[in-house]
Amino acid sequence: MAQKLIQHVIDQASQVILGKDMQIRLALTCLLARGHLLIEDLPGVGKTTLAHVLAKMLGLDFQRIQFTSDLLPADILGVSVYDRDSASFKFHPGPIFAQMILADEINRATPKAQSALLEAMEEHQVTAEGVTRQLPEPFFVIATQNPSYQIGTFPLPESQLDRFLMRIELGYPDAKAERALLQGKDRRELLAQLQPSLAPQELAALQQDAMQVFVSDALLDYIQALVHFTRQSPRFQNGLSPRAGLALLHAAQAWAFSDGRKEVLPEDVQAILPSVAGHRLRPGTEFTGESGTALAQYLLTSVSVP
Repeated sequence: MAQKLIQHVIDQASQVILGKDMQIRLALTCLLARGHLLIEDLPGVGKTTLAHVLAKMLGLDFQRIQFTSDLLPADILGVSVYDRDSASFKFHPGPIFAQMILADEINRATPKAQSALLEAMEEHQVTAEGVTRQLPEPFFVIATQNPSYQIGTFPLPESQLDRFLMRIELGYPDAKAERALLQGKDRRELLAQLQPSLAPQELAALQQDAMQVFVSDALLDYIQALVHFTRQSPRFQNGLSPRAGLALLHAAQAWAFSDGRKEVLPEDVQAILPSVAGHRLRPGTEFTGESGTALAQYLLTSVSVP
């Protein structure tokens, strides 16, 4: 039953985002693992549309924040305004108080504005003007990012990147998908026609079930071997953090669950590792220029399955 629900979400999303079934499944896996998602690619390939589709299909309260160079933390978190009737300040919540946040073009904002998301993403709460306020559950951040070489971008610090469970790229569509896109309806019309496939309570139940997928000791040995290799090899500037190890585990469980299986296999770890580890890995001093994706592939080929 759970697999049918998940497949229905993927099928419906694939009618709007053409030819990207793998990326859609990875994005859904990220949400099932209770993680935040970073989508990095060129403008115009469907990053924002994918975030809208997921929010619509999962029935989540959705807010979009357009990140710009003049954005302030208060524009995200909220601000207190003096109320003359009560002779006191009243807090007006910002757009962060929603179940799903689209941080659009996150790297066009300054590090000060970017930092407003750190506490929210890690602890599902925000502290504004000395008061800590809980965020709704479930809470997800889907951020889109333009390539760092484009004008007007500020690179995300490692501490922020590490809070994204996954990073995916959409890329250009193949010829068949692009022809269907050119001949089909406007994507905004299709998006408006989508109906939620899940309620937030059903999503929470699926998340809980996904984390119950069995993980053997041998599989944990494999994850630990992958993590330890990055800490010892000169190919990598820094090793994967304990948070990254947990991300590998939870994403693999969610991937196996979406495939209808009750046990995690090494193939599940291998399927999600480039998306989970690629944005966390940096090349060592003697290997500058290698991308995170290339480093992730090197990691997979260097560590054998126990």
